[in-house]
Amino acid sequence: CYSGYAQDANAPGDMNQLMRHLLALDLESGKPLWHHELRPRLPEHAYEGEGAYHGYSSSTPVSDGERLYVFFGKSGAYCYDLDGSLLWHTLVGDGIHGWGSAASPVLYKDLLIVNASVECGCLIALNKLTGAEVWRAAGAAAAWDTPLVVDVPEGRQELVLSVEGRLLGFNPDTGEQLWSAEGVHRYVCPSVVAAEGVVYAIGGGHTSLAVRAGGRGDVTATHTLWRENKGSNVSSPVYHQGYLYWASDSGGVIVCQEAATGRTVFQQRLEPEPGLIYASPLLAEGRLYFVSQRRGTYVVAAKPEFELLAHNVFADDESRTNASLAPAGNRLLLRNDRYLYCLKAAP
Repeated sequence: CYSGYAQDANAPGDMNQLMRHLLALDLESGKPLWHHELRPRLPEHAYEGEGAYHGYSSSTPVSDGERLYVFFGKSGAYCYDLDGSLLWHTLVGDGIHGWGSAASPVLYKDLLIVNASVECGCLIALNKLTGAEVWRAAGAAAAWDTPLVVDVPEGRQELVLSVEGRLLGFNPDTGEQLWSAEGVHRYVCPSVVAAEGVVYAIGGGHTSLAVRAGGRGDVTATHTLWRENKGSNVSSPVYHQGYLYWASDSGGVIVCQEAATGRTVFQQRLEPEPGLIYASPLLAEGRLYFVSQRRGTYVVAAKPEFELLAHNVFADDESRTNASLAPAGNRLLLRNDRYLYCLKAAP
């Protein structure tokens, strides 16, 4: 999380007071276990206009069970042990953008892979034990999404990233670009998903497509399975049992597509109207959880017929919510601009 600046877009305060924080909390009680405070490298993007759509903690930490890895944009990538001691810190570029930085780090074997599109226009792989750079791949243009490691039918794995205009496949061990295909013809925020060797990408509010992984060179003509004029600008899709689901950013329209063909199965507006949805949906136990910014969480059945199961609102909290739900056993964790909630079904 962050503090000291950007609490209010109308009066953001002094950027020199911006601090970033990494906290560990006890899952049972919410009691803080440790707290690491970080002074960022400045200047950061200004918290105004489109730069106030989200703050300075959009990246999600990742862990291998022994260490914790955090990406803070131009301030760099950090590695901690699980007691909160800093093990290493590596810078990945000095670039900033008016929309800020958002991609989360990815673990692959002994590598920590970072989409540093904003910071230097590259994908960067770091040794997860030392922070030393292992490889760097150019071409990560206008991409705020998190890359995905995809299993291909031949038993190999590829790293796939959606960037402005193209869908790119890399060798995750070396950073070599293996293939590319026509992609979203705008900047990209939604992360790709994959199933059975097929990569699904959406973006720009008007594009969705499916590309079979495992090719070489420009595979637009040979590996593109379908392309449709329908998509989401920010929220990522979910794949479940042969169907894709996502929410439009404004208006609260839930879309279900047949993954094999791209055919729209249903397109249904949520009621009551949710306003903006920037968080990506969570799939859990046959349910899809769509978190809106200010009008609560909508629970939809994960099936190719629309069914709204629940709509939940914190009546005494009007804080903005951009973060996706995180599952933890039989609990759900929800973070907004002011609080972290732990939710559990009533006994």
